[in-house]
Amino acid sequence: MLSPVDIIIRLLVAALLGSLIGLERERRHWTAGLRTHMLVCVGAALFMIVSAYGFADALKNPNVVLDPSRVAAQVVSGIGFLGAGAILLRREVIRGLTTAASLWTVAAIGLASGGGLYFAAVSATVLILGILMGLKPLERRFVVRREQLRSLLVVVDSRITSPVDVEAALVKCGVWVQHIDAEPGSQPNQKELRVVIRADDLPAASEYLADLPGVEDVRGDRQ
Repeated sequence: MLSPVDIIIRLLVAALLGSLIGLERERRHWTAGLRTHMLVCVGAALFMIVSAYGFADALKNPNVVLDPSRVAAQVVSGIGFLGAGAILLRREVIRGLTTAASLWTVAAIGLASGGGLYFAAVSATVLILGILMGLKPLERRFVVRREQLRSLLVVVDSRITSPVDVEAALVKCGVWVQHIDAEPGSQPNQKELRVVIRADDLPAASEYLADLPGVEDVRGDRQ
């Protein structure tokens, strides 16, 4: 049986590793961000602890046969429902697949942390962060050239307009949106959105966004 200190350490490690991945998602303004990833990771770790050590007394009875791994195994299938909630479909644009995948991998990290496999949990976290943060510039460098995409810098008042509102408005007028990156603006309650769209849609998108409530500035920029 684990000591209380060991249990706390495993849960804290899960919370820390989950927060690192959650911060990356939070930075991109996804609903499934810091708290969601931390909760999934800690919950998975707790399921693993209960699965591995919670039935020790019952297993001492020779007439009882249990498979302790079944509790932890349900995390793998159960996380799929949460991941499905992170995926959005607007017309032909599917958003949230990466966030859904990050929730699934965070659950695996939580299981590893709960099982005391700290090296595996930390290594997976580093690798996942490298994929989420390091591959994006490569995608933009090579995929964008092939697709001939362009970007718009849109400055909005975050109290009136959100990145989701901007994307929904563009999709409504027939503009295909590859992705939107959001960063804090130079003024309070201001956000700078980098909207990546097809080059052919650039003039129409610029004109449409300029009339959108809460949009303070729209500037085109070659990607």
